[in-house]
Amino acid sequence: MPDDSLRRELLCLRDDDLNLREELLATGELRGPYHPRMQAMHIKNAARLRELIAQHGWPAEDLAGPDGAEAAWLIAQHSIGEPEFMRTALGLIRACVGQGRAPARHAAYLEDRIALFEGRPQRFGTQTTDDPCDGLSRPWVIADPDRVNELRASVGLEPLPPIAPPGPELPLEIRLKNESLEKWWLDWLASRGWRHS
Repeated sequence: MPDDSLRRELLCLRDDDLNLREELLATGELRGPYHPRMQAMHIKNAARLRELIAQHGWPAEDLAGPDGAEAAWLIAQHSIGEPEFMRTALGLIRACVGQGRAPARHAAYLEDRIALFEGRPQRFGTQTTDDPCDGLSRPWVIADPDRVNELRASVGLEPLPPIAPPGPELPLEIRLKNESLEKWWLDWLASRGWRHS
């Protein structure tokens, strides 16, 4: 039987994260360097998830219900400043997937996210980046483009949507701003140990 108290706490943590995200999106504050309030939320939620894992193990569907497990996965996905925690969460989720206790897509998304942050090609095509030249969103580099839809199907994901062809270049001022933001993120990832500069 799922632990309703664990489930409800995970849902509250998730809702706090998503509500803040919506607030910052509405005010236009989310587009740019990592917002301090969002970063603080992610740190707080990851710290609490670590404590819950120490008490219960990974909050899989049998422990936290499907929506509680989804909330735990989202918190792990958003713990972007903590490489070791994110890698540990991936290992725990993979073990639960192998036991039929968590959806395979949870592991696929987290694996791809780690690959993006480490600067490696992703397997499932779940992570996208915005092109600084035309502003369009496209999948981060895919390890095996010919097999990506087969791999996605194996974890319960729909085929990858068509990738947008190059669009018209943005004005120079916007391109330079986008390139500056991209550099900020690459430097930030290196500062957290994801990449080596």
